[in-house]
Amino acid sequence: MKIPNSNEWRWLPIDRLSAELRRRRVRTKRRTYKSGRTVGGKPFTRGPLSYLLRNRFYVGEVVYKGEVLPGPQPTLISRDLFDAVQDKLVEQLNNHTQKRAKSDALLLGKIFDDRGTLMGPSHTRKKGRKYRYYISSCLLQGRKELAGSVHRIPAAEVESTVAAALRKRMTGRSDQRDDELIRSLVEWVDVRTSELIVSTKRHTASRIPSKIRITWKKPPSKRRREILLPSTASEKPLQPIRSDARERLIEAISRGRCWLNELVTGGVADTNEIAIRERCSVRSITMTVSLAFLAPSLVKAILQGTLPRGVGYARLCDLPAEWPRQYRALGLAAQT
Repeated sequence: MKIPNSNEWRWLPIDRLSAELRRRRVRTKRRTYKSGRTVGGKPFTRGPLSYLLRNRFYVGEVVYKGEVLPGPQPTLISRDLFDAVQDKLVEQLNNHTQKRAKSDALLLGKIFDDRGTLMGPSHTRKKGRKYRYYISSCLLQGRKELAGSVHRIPAAEVESTVAAALRKRMTGRSDQRDDELIRSLVEWVDVRTSELIVSTKRHTASRIPSKIRITWKKPPSKRRREILLPSTASEKPLQPIRSDARERLIEAISRGRCWLNELVTGGVADTNEIAIRERCSVRSITMTVSLAFLAPSLVKAILQGTLPRGVGYARLCDLPAEWPRQYRALGLAAQT
């Protein structure tokens, strides 16, 4: 939708428009009745905003018994702008409906936080991988203070937990997939800080209890990482390896193992052939291949991001072949 922003107008989706109006403290009209009861004065949400933006009063028209008639009031906005807003509203509604129909969220419309607020599906992408979540609708509307104590949860983990609880309580063996179980048996899911409360459909013939309580705890948003400690005490606090350095190391180890496999199986004659193919020096190939001989515990530390900062590609390529000596060369305590 269009809202004024300094000297220009810009289009915003309904949800972002609601958040922008809330930021500017624009609220609905406040009215006080003779009885003393007051209404209004609340932030605009999706429903009232959609109704407001569809109101034909602003183009000099009124709707009476389903018929659009010319009104006595002056036109406040142009017909072109009004029609453009209607097109945007229809476009957003169609996109929203299509997304719901194609959504892979198994608990869509069935999961609520501990304040009874519906949680909707959301996702992020990182390095090409999709991470799905359920988020309290209050957050999407910019009203975080109204959300429950747990307002963002990983979707896949909750779905698999609910499906496993259903399958465990079913009489006989079930070959149904998780999505089939959830869609056929789950009425709603209430998310608490220490448990999930699952209400099942009453008409089911599977003899599952009408309410299932599942002990559950939201996983931490940031995984705790224990850094490999040096073999000698150090006064300087250690920091974990940077994420970009970790990614480069993982890629290098993968390439080194592939090239070593080619050399061992006879896929290539020598490192010179690989160097010509990869358009790099033979020394670069031999250094990368040496990473294939890293101790498994060192590789695990790289994958988990627990390798201390400063232990990078150059140091790892110049290590001895024996695993205990690798730790001594890096000044780290050997892992069992």
